[in-house]
Amino acid sequence: MDFIYGEYLISDNKELMDIHAVKGFLYRSYWANKRSDEKIEKSIHSSICFGIYKEEIQVGFARIVTDDATMYWLCDVFIHEEYRGQGLGKKLIEVITQSERFKDLMGLLGTLDAHELYEQYQFNRNSERFMIRLPDYLRA
Repeated sequence: MDFIYGEYLISDNKELMDIHAVKGFLYRSYWANKRSDEKIEKSIHSSICFGIYKEEIQVGFARIVTDDATMYWLCDVFIHEEYRGQGLGKKLIEVITQSERFKDLMGLLGTLDAHELYEQYQFNRNSERFMIRLPDYLRA
Protein backbone atom coordinates (compact mmCIF):
# COMPACT_ATOMS: atom_id res chain seq x y z
CA MET A 1 0.00 0.00 0.00
CA ASP A 2 1.35 3.41 -0.97
CA PHE A 3 0.00 6.74 0.24
CA ILE A 4 1.20 10.20 -0.83
CA TYR A 5 1.27 12.91 1.85
CA GLY A 6 2.57 16.15 0.39
CA GLU A 7 6.13 15.48 -0.71
CA TYR A 8 6.30 12.21 1.26
CA LEU A 9 5.51 8.61 0.38
CA ILE A 10 4.18 6.28 3.08
CA SER A 11 4.61 2.67 1.97
CA ASP A 12 4.63 -0.88 3.29
CA ASN A 13 6.94 -1.97 0.45
CA LYS A 14 9.99 -3.46 2.19
CA GLU A 15 12.03 -3.11 -1.00
CA LEU A 16 12.10 0.66 -0.40
CA MET A 17 13.32 0.30 3.17
CA ASP A 18 16.76 1.59 4.16
CA ILE A 19 17.71 -0.99 6.80
CA HIS A 20 20.69 1.10 7.93
CA ALA A 21 18.44 4.12 8.55
CA VAL A 22 15.97 1.96 10.49
CA LYS A 23 18.78 0.53 12.63
CA GLY A 24 20.00 4.06 13.28
CA PHE A 25 16.49 5.12 14.38
CA LEU A 26 16.19 2.16 16.72
CA TYR A 27 19.70 2.46 18.18
CA ARG A 28 18.82 6.03 19.25
CA SER A 29 15.49 5.01 20.81
CA TYR A 30 14.88 4.30 24.49
CA TRP A 31 13.00 1.07 23.73
CA ALA A 32 15.24 -0.70 21.19
CA ASN A 33 18.78 0.54 21.82
CA LYS A 34 19.86 -2.88 23.15
CA ARG A 35 18.68 -4.87 20.13
CA SER A 36 21.31 -6.55 18.01
CA ASP A 37 21.51 -6.14 14.25
CA GLU A 38 20.25 -9.71 13.91
CA LYS A 39 17.19 -9.08 16.10
CA ILE A 40 16.32 -5.90 14.20
CA GLU A 41 16.66 -7.64 10.84
CA LYS A 42 14.61 -10.65 11.96
CA SER A 43 11.88 -8.42 13.43
CA ILE A 44 11.59 -6.49 10.16
CA HIS A 45 11.52 -9.68 8.10
CA SER A 46 8.76 -11.18 10.31
CA SER A 47 6.57 -8.06 10.52
CA ILE A 48 4.59 -5.64 8.40
CA CYS A 49 6.64 -2.47 8.13
CA PHE A 50 5.76 1.01 6.96
CA GLY A 51 8.30 3.58 5.91
CA ILE A 52 8.02 7.29 5.22
CA TYR A 53 10.20 8.52 2.38
CA LYS A 54 11.15 11.94 1.08
CA GLU A 55 12.43 11.14 -2.38
CA GLU A 56 14.84 8.25 -1.68
CA ILE A 57 15.51 9.16 1.98
CA GLN A 58 13.75 7.19 4.72
CA VAL A 59 12.54 9.60 7.41
CA GLY A 60 10.06 7.44 9.34
CA PHE A 61 9.23 3.87 10.27
CA ALA A 62 6.61 1.72 12.01
CA ARG A 63 6.41 -2.02 12.53
CA ILE A 64 3.26 -4.10 13.05
CA VAL A 65 2.94 -7.67 14.35
CA THR A 66 -0.48 -9.25 13.77
CA ASP A 67 -2.50 -12.44 13.60
CA ASP A 68 -4.67 -10.74 10.93
CA ALA A 69 -7.82 -11.92 12.73
CA THR A 70 -8.11 -10.31 16.16
CA MET A 71 -5.23 -7.98 16.99
CA TYR A 72 -2.09 -6.13 16.00
CA TRP A 73 0.85 -4.77 17.99
CA LEU A 74 2.13 -1.41 16.75
CA CYS A 75 5.77 -0.86 17.62
CA ASP A 76 9.05 0.81 16.69
CA VAL A 77 7.32 3.98 15.48
CA PHE A 78 9.91 6.62 14.68
CA ILE A 79 10.19 9.90 12.79
CA HIS A 80 13.71 11.23 12.13
CA GLU A 81 14.43 14.24 14.35
CA GLU A 82 14.88 16.63 11.40
CA TYR A 83 11.41 15.80 10.04
CA ARG A 84 9.33 16.02 13.22
CA GLY A 85 6.63 18.66 13.61
CA GLN A 86 5.26 18.18 10.09
CA GLY A 87 2.43 15.80 10.93
CA LEU A 88 4.29 12.74 9.65
CA GLY A 89 3.75 10.68 12.81
CA LYS A 90 0.05 11.50 12.79
CA LYS A 91 -0.32 10.62 9.12
CA LEU A 92 1.60 7.36 9.59
CA ILE A 93 -0.66 6.26 12.47
CA GLU A 94 -3.75 7.34 10.52
CA VAL A 95 -2.70 5.33 7.45
CA ILE A 96 -2.07 2.24 9.58
CA THR A 97 -5.18 2.41 11.78
CA GLN A 98 -7.53 3.23 8.89
CA SER A 99 -6.16 0.61 6.50
CA GLU A 100 -8.45 -2.24 5.48
CA ARG A 101 -6.03 -4.70 7.05
CA PHE A 102 -6.06 -3.17 10.56
CA LYS A 103 -9.17 -1.02 11.00
CA ASP A 104 -11.32 -3.84 12.43
CA LEU A 105 -8.62 -5.37 14.67
CA MET A 106 -7.77 -4.52 18.28
CA GLY A 107 -4.57 -2.45 18.33
CA LEU A 108 -2.00 -2.63 21.12
CA LEU A 109 1.13 -0.58 21.72
CA GLY A 110 3.50 0.55 24.43
CA THR A 111 4.83 4.08 24.84
CA LEU A 112 6.36 6.26 27.54
CA ASP A 113 6.06 9.59 25.77
CA ALA A 114 3.54 9.71 22.93
CA HIS A 115 0.19 9.00 24.59
CA GLU A 116 -1.46 12.10 23.15
CA LEU A 117 -0.53 11.11 19.60
CA TYR A 118 -2.05 7.64 19.89
CA GLU A 119 -5.13 8.81 21.78
CA GLN A 120 -6.10 10.78 18.66
CA TYR A 121 -6.51 7.41 16.93
CA GLN A 122 -8.64 5.78 19.66
CA PHE A 123 -5.84 4.09 21.59
CA ASN A 124 -6.66 4.19 25.32
CA ARG A 125 -4.37 3.88 28.33
CA ASN A 126 -4.97 0.60 30.14
CA SER A 127 -1.98 -0.38 32.24
CA GLU A 128 -3.96 -2.39 34.79
CA ARG A 129 -4.90 -5.08 32.24
CA PHE A 130 -1.61 -5.88 30.58
CA MET A 131 1.52 -7.66 31.73
CA ILE A 132 4.95 -7.99 30.17
CA ARG A 133 7.65 -10.64 30.34
CA LEU A 134 11.16 -9.43 29.55
CA PRO A 135 13.90 -11.73 28.24
CA ASP A 136 16.95 -12.19 30.47
CA TYR A 137 19.11 -9.66 28.60
CA LEU A 138 16.62 -6.87 29.38
CA ARG A 139 16.06 -7.74 33.06
CA ALA A 140 19.42 -6.45 34.27
